[in-house]
Amino acid sequence: MAGRIFYDGLNLSLTQGTGVATYTRVLTKVVRELGYEIGIVYASLQTPPKNRVLREVAFFDEKRAIKSSLLRQIANCAADQLRGFAAIRPRPIDLDGVVVRRQFEMTWPADHRAFATRRLFLNARSHFARTSRFLSLDFNPKPNIFHCTYPIPLRAKSACNIYTIHDLVPLRLPFTTLDNKRQMFRLLKKIAKQADHIVTVSENSKRDIVELLGVEERRVTNTYEAVHFPDIYRDRSDEQISEQLEGSFGLEFREYLLFFGALEPKKNVGRLIEGYLSSGADVPLVLVTSGGWSNEPETRLIAELRDKQRFEAISERGLSQNRRPRRMVYQFDYMPFSILVTLIRGARAVVFPSLYEGFGLPVLEAMVLGTPVVTSRESSVPEVAGDAALLVDPYNTDEIAGAIRTIVNDADLRAELARRGQAQAAKFSVDRYRERVGDLYRELA
Repeated sequence: MAGRIFYDGLNLSLTQGTGVATYTRVLTKVVRELGYEIGIVYASLQTPPKNRVLREVAFFDEKRAIKSSLLRQIANCAADQLRGFAAIRPRPIDLDGVVVRRQFEMTWPADHRAFATRRLFLNARSHFARTSRFLSLDFNPKPNIFHCTYPIPLRAKSACNIYTIHDLVPLRLPFTTLDNKRQMFRLLKKIAKQADHIVTVSENSKRDIVELLGVEERRVTNTYEAVHFPDIYRDRSDEQISEQLEGSFGLEFREYLLFFGALEPKKNVGRLIEGYLSSGADVPLVLVTSGGWSNEPETRLIAELRDKQRFEAISERGLSQNRRPRRMVYQFDYMPFSILVTLIRGARAVVFPSLYEGFGLPVLEAMVLGTPVVTSRESSVPEVAGDAALLVDPYNTDEIAGAIRTIVNDADLRAELARRGQAQAAKFSVDRYRERVGDLYRELA
């Protein structure tokens, strides 16, 4: 065994996927393949039970959000504030097979030690806001490395503490996030000063960290990212993809454009829709959006388009109920991973004109699956896309419209970009990622 590396489970515990959750799953997969023992610490709603069996059951019980009495809530709050001044020992969750976990196979990192403690991440942020200190964790057994996959005010005793800073969007585009910017800057500066090492995912983000946080370049390592698609999804035939698209969505294979991501300001969905509408494209635009914030203009625009399209569809009596009109905008909520892969595989192109990204996973995911891409020339995205995508100024709606028009109408260009995309994606393969991460951990452990 090469040693123990423990991680935070902040994003892994979310019911809907995030880019950071994807990052953490792939990271733990390659680190386990390198021979390290993996541990993940999660937050629980209540104190984990002392009984081993009940601890496992309670950990997976999503119905535990029953409100405690007011007296119990006050007592817990007071106890949490006091606990922050001493090291917290997370309780191990013995994954002995009491709970049937098959439904978590795609999102749950395999073969790892699990730990939990009450309201861990909320308490860490609260403690930092009050004291400017990190919450200390005392694991048993102790890890060689504790790796926070997101800026969180946590540290592990007697371990090398490293932190992934994916990007500095709260500082570079403060109007696109809901963070308390003063507190976030304070946290980032504290990490910059106290971390044993900082990991990031692009050269663009590394420059931001060095220049804006004043970190010595030698203390920051860019590992890039990777994506992993199980063979069962990648090996589906075009015919199978076509049948699923038709049956589930009334969409035709390679007869729609796709955007997927959070409905938040930096994703630039408003300009994407405007560009699409003015492009004259004769295929639908499909938006798969998961959550988001500060998106009232986009939500209102999508609702207005939905009402207009519904009226036009009713007027067109010849339309089949199972067939989508060709020039329309459709929005779907968060999709399970397998269905999202189908939508990416079946799209004529993925359009992702983001204002700023630490890496740009949707671009890589589309290229791996052989789908042409239109994306932004801002921030880190050109590092990922290389010469395998149409790059646009994400602030220029006319340029977005022109790229959409080109990608829809030029079949030869789509074929060339799909070919280049898979070659470019190979630079971010899981094998290369494993090498980069392995080199980092061997140096730090």
